[in-house]
Amino acid sequence: MVNDRIHFKEVLLIGPDGESYGVVPLRVALQKSMDMQLDLYCVSPQAHPPVCKIINYGKFKFEKGKKEREAKKNQKKTVVKEVRFTATTDKHDLETKAKAAIKFLGEGMKVKIAVFIKGRMMQRMDIVKQTLNDFLEMVKDYATPDKQPELMGRDYSVMLSPIKKTGGNQHA
Repeated sequence: MVNDRIHFKEVLLIGPDGESYGVVPLRVALQKSMDMQLDLYCVSPQAHPPVCKIINYGKFKFEKGKKEREAKKNQKKTVVKEVRFTATTDKHDLETKAKAAIKFLGEGMKVKIAVFIKGRMMQRMDIVKQTLNDFLEMVKDYATPDKQPELMGRDYSVMLSPIKKTGGNQHA
């Protein structure tokens, strides 16, 4: 709430430098802010009496937006890449997929490994599990599974997280 949008009879008025003017009628607070060519901003409307401060509202909004943008910029975004193959994928093709997964893990991304189960392969889960275990063996130095592989629809999948390197100039 700013200036004319404030609808209280009395407010606790704080000056631009933090000095307290005490409890004053709203019209006095508005007049004081106009005399200083600043805005009256309601800091705490739930308080009794409500607390209002004399500030430059445009500058206040700009600074607040700047802080929010800075906080958003500093957030770490988790990127999940997916590597898919079938239970009958050739060993050489699995190695190629493993290299791609290792590249993603090296960049700090999480990787979802999904073995797509075609047709009657559902009856041969031993082959599906073996293919996934072979793949996990290829990337074991670069990733750790978040949990045990699980069957979701026609995908037998597991999520991998990159192994954090210790020592050196590593920024995780």
